[in-house]
Amino acid sequence: MNGFMQNLVGLGDITDQVIATDLLISAKSGIKNYAFAITEAATPEVRQVLNKQLNDAINLHSKISDYMVTNGYYYPADVNEQLQVDLQTADTALSLPNKQS
Repeated sequence: MNGFMQNLVGLGDITDQVIATDLLISAKSGIKNYAFAITEAATPEVRQVLNKQLNDAINLHSKISDYMVTNGYYYPADVNEQLQVDLQTADTALSLPNKQS
């Protein structure tokens, strides 16, 4: 999203972080679901397909994580730094204008 639109909707620079975080959470959920489905698969062929999908989801998660670390949105090895990012994100969310329909 360009800077004008971000400022217009009150998000500033947070939009890319929010999108990346949502995508990361979705990728993690997909990984869990594929792993579970593999344990329930009835045939080797289905397990093979699910294993490929699981590996693709793991690779996507890795790419998203790398992007987030590179851009300072995610600190998986530094709990204190990640806490600061999370607090800043929460403060930003709380300061957004309350839009009522």
